Amino acid sequence: MKIATKHFGHIEVDETRLLKFHNGLPGFEMYKTYALIPVDDSAVYFALQSVEAAGVALIVSSPYIFFKDYAFDVDENTKQELGLTSPDDVLVYNVLTLHDPFKDSTMNLQAPVIINLKNRKSKQLILNDQSYQTRHLLVNGQEGGDRRVNP
Repeated sequence: MKIATKHFGHIEVDETRLLKFHNGLPGFEMYKTYALIPVDDSAVYFALQSVEAAGVALIVSSPYIFFKDYAFDVDENTKQELGLTSPDDVLVYNVLTLHDPFKDSTMNLQAPVIINLKNRKSKQLILNDQSYQTRHLLVNGQEGGDRRVNP
């Protein structure tokens, strides 16, 4: 399937790998289908690109690259909504706010994007954990770590 993007022009995406957000993303509720597009060859940064609107894309990355101790629980409603049965089925990304210089860039740890790898159902989960903020500096994060999600 060919989609239009603001930053990559027209690109081909695999329809079977599209992410489905039943309620959209906060602020973008009208857009339900997204593609995860690598920004470069590093496989660290991705564009979460709306299939419906070329101008809607968020830069995301795995939080565990920068914050090895990042951990949270997935609530029962989200587990049911996404069909989650095992931690191995979960992929987590968080939205970045990029700044110049890059060392001032931040990650939103308060609202992870949860993806069920089996059925591609996805949701941006808003956490009620006061230890996480919407703007954590990436340079303060610690590299490495494994995913710690408790579905």
